[in-house]
Amino acid sequence: MMTDLRAWTGMVPVDDTALAVTDTGGPGVPVLYLNGQFATQGYWRRVIDELGPQWRHVTFDERARGRKSKRSADYSFEAAVRDVDAVLAARGVERALVVGWSYGAVVAAHWAARNPERAAGAVLVDGAFPYDWLDDAMEQRIRTMFKRMGWFLPLLRPTGITPRMNPEQLAESNIELGRLSRTSELAPVLDSLAVPTRYVVASGTSLGSRGNEQERIREGLDGAIARNPHIRLAAKVTSNHGAILRKDFRAVADAVREMV
Repeated sequence: MMTDLRAWTGMVPVDDTALAVTDTGGPGVPVLYLNGQFATQGYWRRVIDELGPQWRHVTFDERARGRKSKRSADYSFEAAVRDVDAVLAARGVERALVVGWSYGAVVAAHWAARNPERAAGAVLVDGAFPYDWLDDAMEQRIRTMFKRMGWFLPLLRPTGITPRMNPEQLAESNIELGRLSRTSELAPVLDSLAVPTRYVVASGTSLGSRGNEQERIREGLDGAIARNPHIRLAAKVTSNHGAILRKDFRAVADAVREMV
């Protein structure tokens, strides 16, 4: 596979859709950024600026996210993992360091565990915590929350900051994440990681959490660190889940640098 070192922005076809991809090019270590569940590649701007041009930065918007990525019949987690391979293949990248925030951290953990020969390392930003946070009551809360948000989400879609997915699809994606985050599901994935893995952990709440729910979820990381010497805590920062890439981008960039 030939590696294209030129900067490039365009659409990458995959399955029944196409993804908006940006590649800064250059000979530096390729870093692939994996977004939050309903976020866009623009969230990584401060991290990329902090790291600078000595790295090769590859970002993309997942299915139906951002302004350009197309809709799909498949918004499953496995589709998200396939999209990692599709983007890397399209850009001719054989081996990359994956950096994921929130939902993207779970995608990064699964991809790195399945592809140890292709992963230079993984930086997981306030996500991929093994914890049984999904029960029947939480599932109902999720469905109710997205149903209530359904009336105004279409108004924001032209800006690219909300997905082109209906409330049922948004809820199902979030519920699937809860199932994948169960200790019985995610802990074996983390235990199998054979590449350097660093966590940058936020403090406080996230969208939809109550009280200290999010801090209890983060405690699920302790066992993974104790069992797997490849996994370390790079930083525990003061910003909350939603603000971490904006306020503590330097801590994320430092964790990326630690990989090399």
